[in-house]
Amino acid sequence: MLDLIGGKWAILILCCLQQGPVRTGSLMRQIGGISQKMLTQTLRDLEQNGFVERISYPEVPPRVEYRLTELGQSLSALARTLEQWVVAHYETILAHRDQRQDEARIALSQ
Repeated sequence: MLDLIGGKWAILILCCLQQGPVRTGSLMRQIGGISQKMLTQTLRDLEQNGFVERISYPEVPPRVEYRLTELGQSLSALARTLEQWVVAHYETILAHRDQRQDEARIALSQ
């Protein structure tokens, strides 16, 4: 499970689906840098594990949307909490990282 939900894209997709059903094109625009192949694979994995539901409309051209299941909604609430924590502590984390990098540079130069 950690491989699935801890992946680079799964949490971002879950967060994007919190607003309701979304088409893949909209997901691609909201999540910069994800390829169509990776989006499709991640959506399939999330669907297979019960986090996302695929809704196919019998129209021409075909229209497909994705929405969170109840399980996916509960996970996305946790993801939102994690996102809030990251935003609240981002500057502190960057400062610690910069400090460690500076210390490593000084140690290498000695």
